[in-house]
Order: sequence, then structure tokens, then C-alpha cells
Amino acid sequence: MKFIEFGIGNTWLIRTETELENGTEYEEKGVVGPIQYHSLYFRIWIGKTVFILDSKEGFKRTQKSRKAIKLIVGISST
Repeated sequence: MKFIEFGIGNTWLIRTETELENGTEYEEKGVVGPIQYHSLYFRIWIGKTVFILDSKEGFKRTQKSRKAIKLIVGISST
């Protein structure tokens, strides 16, 4: 799965995060293809709480172990 993200709080303003089948992930600067659209999402991360509004999965609220402040618009790709 790939996540192309635009926003404040990540390492780069525009990045692609790739999750591999074995559970590992890595990120790259910019948009890295190929892209097969899956969904659009908005993510707001304040402290340890993350609010996600996803076009396929709806609204979710999760907790993370570390604190951060992020405002992200992203596209998930299969």
C-alpha cells in the first residue's frame, strides 16, 4: 500500500510512504508512482490523538505512542 501525503508535520511537505507485505515501511520525498487510487483522506494529529476522515472508511480516531502535530491530506494507493 502507498500513501501519498501533502501537508505539515512529516519529514517533507510532499512524501510517499510505502508499506510492504512484511510490515516494514519506508518513505521517499515527492510523489512516487505508480499510483492506483484507493481513497482520499484527511489526517489531523494533535499530541497522541489522530483524527482521520477517509473517503472509503469514514471517520476514525486513534491513539499513538508518540506526540506530534500534523495536518495532512493524502491519497492511499494499492
